[in-house]
Amino acid sequence: MSNKGKSSKNFLVQGTILAAASIIAKTIGLIYRIPLNRILGDIGISYYSTANEVYSIILMISSFSLPLAVSKLMAERLQRGEVRNANRVFLCAVRFAVVSGAALSLLTYVFAGILSKYILNIEYAKYGLRVLAPAIFIFAITGTFRGFFQGYSNMVPTAVSQVIEQIINAILSIVCAGIMFRYGLGLAQLEGNDLLGPAWGAAGATFGTVASVTIAMVFMMVIYSSFRKTFAKQLRRDSTGRVESSTKIYRILIATILPIVLSTLIYNISNILDQGVFNAILKGQGYTEDQYATIWGIYAGKFRVLMNVPLSLASSLGPAIVPSLTAALAGKNRKEATGKINSAIRYTMIITIPCALGMAALGGPIIQMLFHPESGLPLAEGIMQAGALMIILYALSTLTTAILQGMGKLRDPLIHCVIALVLHIICLVVLLRSFNLNIYAVIYANIFFALIVSILNALSIKRYLSYRQEILKSFIIPSLASIIMAFAAFALYSFFHLFAGNTISTMIAIFVGIVLYGVGLVAFHGITMDELASMPKGKSIIRIFRRLGLLH
Repeated sequence: MSNKGKSSKNFLVQGTILAAASIIAKTIGLIYRIPLNRILGDIGISYYSTANEVYSIILMISSFSLPLAVSKLMAERLQRGEVRNANRVFLCAVRFAVVSGAALSLLTYVFAGILSKYILNIEYAKYGLRVLAPAIFIFAITGTFRGFFQGYSNMVPTAVSQVIEQIINAILSIVCAGIMFRYGLGLAQLEGNDLLGPAWGAAGATFGTVASVTIAMVFMMVIYSSFRKTFAKQLRRDSTGRVESSTKIYRILIATILPIVLSTLIYNISNILDQGVFNAILKGQGYTEDQYATIWGIYAGKFRVLMNVPLSLASSLGPAIVPSLTAALAGKNRKEATGKINSAIRYTMIITIPCALGMAALGGPIIQMLFHPESGLPLAEGIMQAGALMIILYALSTLTTAILQGMGKLRDPLIHCVIALVLHIICLVVLLRSFNLNIYAVIYANIFFALIVSILNALSIKRYLSYRQEILKSFIIPSLASIIMAFAAFALYSFFHLFAGNTISTMIAIFVGIVLYGVGLVAFHGITMDELASMPKGKSIIRIFRRLGLLH
C-alpha cells in the first residue's frame, strides 16, 4: 500500500476477491438454512427472516453506510497524499459508530415488541429482534475497520472477516435454534400457544449473528493492529500542511453518510414495507397469521436466500468500485472511470444473468434438493420462476447505485430510490387488492422497483460522464447463452430424473449448464481471449476452447 492509496487499477481483482468471499459466505448461509428450515419450519423462518430484515434496516441507518463512506473519504485523501487526514477520517468514523450504534441498539431492544406487533403484524418476531439488538453496536465498529482497508482498495481483510463471520454464524445459529426451539415448546405447553416454539427457536438462531459479528470485529482489530507499524511510517512521511479539524470531518462524514444511508435504506426497506403491506392486506382478506407467515416464510426463507447468492457479486463490486472511481475522478481521469464502469456492469451481468435463468429453469429441483419441503413446493417453484428478472434488475440497480456514489453523486440514487419506492408501493397494493396475486404481487412490484432505479441511475451516469454502456457483450450475448443453457439444463434434468433421483439429476443439470453457458459465451464472442487469459487457469481454458474450434 502506498501513501497515495492507489486507485485500484486492479479493482476487478479486489472486487472478485470480495465477491468470492461473499459467495462463499452466502453459500454457507444457504447450507445452514437447510437444517434451520427443518428446525424452525416455515413459520419460524418467517419470524427469523423478519427479525433479520428489521436488523438489516437498522444497520443501514446506524452503520451499514460507514464502510462505504470511510473508504470514499479516505480514498480521496490518500489520492492527494494526505495520510494524516485519512487517519483523522477513520478516527472520527469510529467515534461516530460507537455513538450511533449504541443509541440504535438500545432503541431496537426497547421498541422491538411495538415494531413487530403493530407495524409488521407478526408479533412473535420480537424475541429474535431483541437478541439481535447488541449486534447493531458491534457491527458499527466492525464496519469502520472494513472501511479503513477498503479506502486502501484492499478488500482481503473484509473478505476474510465475512467468511469467518458466516462460519461462526452457521454453527451457532443451528445449535442455538435447536436449544431455544425446545425451550419454546415447553412454554407453548404451559401457555397453550403453539407459536412460542418457532418464535423462541428463531430467537435462538439470531444469537449466531451476534456472536459471529463479535468475532469479525475482533479479527478486524487484530488485522488493523498488525498494520499499525506500516501506517505509522506513512503518517511520519506525510508532509501535509493542512490538517482537517474534527468538526470539519464530522460534517463531511455526516454529509456523505446521510445520502448513502437514505438511498440504501429506501432501497432495502421495500422488503419490510412489502411484508407489512402483504400481511395487512392478506389479514384483511381473511388469512390467519399462520397462513400468511407460512407464505412469506417460503418467499423469504427460500427464494430470497437463493437470490442473495448471485446478488452478492453486485454487492461486492460496489465497495470495490467506490474508492477506485473516487480516486480516478479525483485525478480527473474520465477514461479510466468509464472503463471501470463498463467492466463492472459487464462482469456483473455475465455472472448474474445465467444464475437467474438457471434458477428459473431448475427452481423446483433446487428447492427440493436443498430444503426437502414437506409442502409448498409448487409455490416455491413458481416464485423462483417469476423472480428471475428480479435478480438481474436488483444486481444492476445495486451496482449502478454504488457507481453514482463513487462518482460523488450521492443525492441522485436517493432521489431515484424515493421515486421508485412510491411507485413500487402503489403497484404492490393494486396487484394485491385488484388482481389478488398474493405473493406474486410482491415479486412483480419488486421487479418494477428495480427497473425504475436501474433506468434512472443509467440516465444519471450518462449525463455526468457522457457514458454509453456497451450492450451486445454485456446483455444480449449473456442472455442468449443463458436461454440456451436454461432450456438444455431443464431438458437434461427431465431426462435423468426418469431413472435417477432429484439430487443427482439436479447436480448433473447444473454442471452441464455451466459448461454450456461458458461454451455459448465464447462461441458468440461474448468474452475475449485476453479476458479468458486473465482468469484463473486461463491458458488451460483457451487450449480447451481451441480444441473445440471455438477460438483460433
